[in-house]
Amino acid sequence: MTTIIPSTTPIRTFEDHGDRVVAVAVFRDERMVTGSYDGMLRLWDLKTGVVLKKMEGHRSRVQALVISPDEKWIVSGDKCGELIAWHGETGEQHNQPINKAHDSCIVSLDFSPDSSELASGSSDTTTKLWSTSSWQVQYSLSCHGTIRCVRYSVYGLLAIATSHNIQIYRKNTPYYNYGNRCSTPTWHSMEPIGGGSNYSLAWTLLDGRTGRPRLLSGGIGTNPTIQEWECSDGLVWMQVGDPWKGHFKDIRAISLNPSGTLLASASHDNRVRLWRLSDRKNIAIFKHSGAVNCVTFSADGKHVLSGGVDKKISEWPTSEDILPEDGSKDGLMKEQTMHQAQAYSDFKACFPPLTLMT
Repeated sequence: MTTIIPSTTPIRTFEDHGDRVVAVAVFRDERMVTGSYDGMLRLWDLKTGVVLKKMEGHRSRVQALVISPDEKWIVSGDKCGELIAWHGETGEQHNQPINKAHDSCIVSLDFSPDSSELASGSSDTTTKLWSTSSWQVQYSLSCHGTIRCVRYSVYGLLAIATSHNIQIYRKNTPYYNYGNRCSTPTWHSMEPIGGGSNYSLAWTLLDGRTGRPRLLSGGIGTNPTIQEWECSDGLVWMQVGDPWKGHFKDIRAISLNPSGTLLASASHDNRVRLWRLSDRKNIAIFKHSGAVNCVTFSADGKHVLSGGVDKKISEWPTSEDILPEDGSKDGLMKEQTMHQAQAYSDFKACFPPLTLMT
């Protein structure tokens, strides 16, 4: 086995934060937004490394942030359960903070693929689903455990990691009778998976061989591994393959690159590990001087951005040279596109939409 020497010298760093960095997200136009325990969000120009705006509004430390897929919104949550929506283009606050959006700390946020809905997960054991047109709660899920991560998939599923397990929900479709809407959509709980040792989640692209979505989870405590899950029959989720080993402390965040070929994992062991999904190999290690809390890829997938206790974001290089060896980049992407088209067709047959009965 080849020993990977950790890289300790990032390409550059972003060091304006007043406290540890806990969240990072990027725009397609090469801007970045970060959240810190100093209670502030910062909007950055990734080309120049300059802070474009310091976004003040939270009264306690920021715990989570997310950018909507249409990039219209930035939403952030803090330790006291306060939620703030910001305009994605300007970084200006949209309206007054939603005080007590949750009874305690908001630890995770995610948008639905169409940007119409926001999921907020809290240590108060609830996940709330907000309409982005009204910023009102549309649905509340009682998860019977401290929430650690919430993640939508593009296939109509919502995964929630709690202190007890991972819970998967499917959204039904409203029932129509002679053109009249008879009920609003609700969420249907599937069989929970795993134990309470997961903190972070990420959905992969559909597996081209099975036509089913897969979920990756990052472990904590005595199980700091990455595990892969698949739903084989539309109901029961099973672990796929062996856990991905390498980290020796809590994995606090995992993130896929835009093409779905690489995974980055951030850990309290001060390291970010880069994994290749095709063979589950750890291909690079980036070492911070302190625990790492957050990680993401640049919009073009050429860089990893990670931050943590060292109060800065570090930028690290990735390379298409670390794609699978059995084909060129162009060949791989064409093959992947073909597999995805067929897989999505198979998936729709395996997971038909739920419809309310009369």
